[in-house]
Amino acid sequence: MTAPPPNTETGCNTNGLFRYWFLNMKTICQLIGLALALTLPGCAWNHSSGKTCSGKWVPAGLPAVPTNGPALCPGYYLKPEQGKVVLDAALAKFPDRASRDAYAHHLRERIQQGTGLTPWPQRTPLNAVIRQRRALDGYTVENVAFESVPRYYVTGNLYRPLNAHAPCAVILATHGHWKEIPGRFSADMQYRCAALARMGAMVFSVDMFGHGDSILEVGAEAHKHPFSLTIQTWDNMRALDFLLSLPGADPERVAVTGESGGGTQSFLLTALDSRVKLSVPVVMVSSYFFGGCPCESGLPIHRSEDHFANNAMIAALAAPRPMLLVSDGADWTKDTPASEFPFLQKIYGYYNAAAKVANVHLPDEKHDYGPSKREAMYQFVSERFHLNLAAIQKPNGEIDESHITIEEPGLLHVFDEAYPLPQNALRSAATVESTLKKLQAEASERKL
Repeated sequence: MTAPPPNTETGCNTNGLFRYWFLNMKTICQLIGLALALTLPGCAWNHSSGKTCSGKWVPAGLPAVPTNGPALCPGYYLKPEQGKVVLDAALAKFPDRASRDAYAHHLRERIQQGTGLTPWPQRTPLNAVIRQRRALDGYTVENVAFESVPRYYVTGNLYRPLNAHAPCAVILATHGHWKEIPGRFSADMQYRCAALARMGAMVFSVDMFGHGDSILEVGAEAHKHPFSLTIQTWDNMRALDFLLSLPGADPERVAVTGESGGGTQSFLLTALDSRVKLSVPVVMVSSYFFGGCPCESGLPIHRSEDHFANNAMIAALAAPRPMLLVSDGADWTKDTPASEFPFLQKIYGYYNAAAKVANVHLPDEKHDYGPSKREAMYQFVSERFHLNLAAIQKPNGEIDESHITIEEPGLLHVFDEAYPLPQNALRSAATVESTLKKLQAEASERKL
């Protein structure tokens, strides 16, 4: 959507006196509008399109903020009807592309600040280790560690096509919080990563902070600290650095997908990192549920003195890049077809890109990344990244994951007797946080 053209007086058959009066009244009205604009925080006047806002906005009717500490928005921060009202208010406040872009710019700044990543830390060598390659049916699996900050090792598994044809799309696979087989060791994670590799992509499944091999470094309790939101965001950005450093990686086909808390990671990364060209957040995007873990809502990314955003509004920062929402009928995404998805369609419409956002709603399913949800993701990614969907299909077109080997967690672990955790590894969340802050200080000094 473009700004409306400047007002003209063509077609007015008036005498000179009336025309003089008309033009002066127009000027007076503009001055009144300017005065009114100056009384509104964060607003300015644009002579071609009228008043535009800087993007600073906190809607009325929100829960009261605490008298001390940051304004956090944990869990079910709003009721479903409140979430819908906020989305409608946002569309009314930012009714076109120009105003929306101003809000998006301001929101990105506040999310970056809220995560504790302002300024961006100085990037340091990844020193990636790729080991223990296994060749399976149409794909390979390798165990990976790299340093997102010096001496803190991000761990995961790299899935690659067995007979790759470069350039290859690259996909980051994030995971949520599961009590049984956790994170990247789960069958659901292995199925989606291996299937995408068979289709022709290079895929990296990454541990959350304090999960998987990361437990050896900082312990499981570290994940419950709000710093987990900071470091996971940074780890995921460095994971893109790793993926894009691989031979044959295609920087024009970069995607991220994850479920639940991994869905939060996917839309936060997409909001902050323009290298992401496509995203698939699964069973997470909601207008009223903000995430129940400190790694999702433990820092003031959603609210401050001059900004507010629920997760649907953060997910909208993906526009106009392709995004698929996968929702179900048993959690906070049950209203997606009637609430969050129409909102996103309108935002994408500002960029003439409404066809680039989609929703697959599974009302009879629950909170997971099961076969139906994976199938929706495979279809969406293959269409837009031109992957070989036939590599995981039966002759009748049905998705077939039977060629995928589900490995035991022991095979997927990076650190073992043959390759133990390096002795110089950082061993606490506090030391990782201190190291990250030093890199931020270095980045600030370089700018000066």
